[in-house]
Amino acid sequence: MGNSDENRNTDSLLMELSGKEKNIKFSRLMKICEDVFGNYRVNGGHHIFKTPWPGDPRINLQKAGNMAKPYQVKQVVEALKKLMSIAT
Repeated sequence: MGNSDENRNTDSLLMELSGKEKNIKFSRLMKICEDVFGNYRVNGGHHIFKTPWPGDPRINLQKAGNMAKPYQVKQVVEALKKLMSIAT
């Protein structure tokens, strides 16, 4: 997949997540992170994804019932934006 295809895909993910932080299912957020950032490790109830940069934004997801925690959705949005900025 070329950079323009990756950016288009990331744009659509950003549109899906942005402004809907309280209405994203945990399973959907996990699928997005797995597709974009790859494998994760689990420490207790934390699902931790590696990012191609050190430090923030980190991706550390915890289940809250069926829904993702709103602040974690925001972290994923920030990580997607950063990924787009370093890909261009």
